[in-house]
Amino acid sequence: MPLVQDGSGNVTDLDAVDLRIVAELQNDGRMTNVELARRVGISAPPCLRRVRRLEEERIIRGYHAEPNAAALGWPITFFALIGLESQKEAILCSFEQQLAQWPEVRECHMIRGGGDFLVRLIARDAAHENLLTKQLTEAQHVIRVQTLQTIRTSLERWGVPVQVEEEGQAP
Repeated sequence: MPLVQDGSGNVTDLDAVDLRIVAELQNDGRMTNVELARRVGISAPPCLRRVRRLEEERIIRGYHAEPNAAALGWPITFFALIGLESQKEAILCSFEQQLAQWPEVRECHMIRGGGDFLVRLIARDAAHENLLTKQLTEAQHVIRVQTLQTIRTSLERWGVPVQVEEEGQAP
């Protein structure tokens, strides 16, 4: 059974049933508990207890819809590689807090090699993309912005690969 860190940094023990629950729910978070229990091979009450435990331990952090951004008027996805004037914690946190206020920012990752942050943004059109790039360039502590526009997305996966090892199998 794998030991994993939950969302709070605590180590928790997941068995094959827990992993199957995670795998099933990341593929279809809307299925009923009865259907989930059937798929993972246990009865509904213990299945629900396991799901609640996985949620409490933040192994499962939430459920969401996956909207079509282009169909909703956001056809442009672009990335920004951003360099800051310093890597002092106060400056990093200040920048992260600034970007958290922008609804167009969909992901923000602190990185190493080639920049300080990689940010994924969406825009309504080229003018909006240019405005966002200008605002990034003028943001406090920013010294460099390189943008990369997505031409085509050939693969987009959510969740994580879940490998379920049955009892008695070698890892």
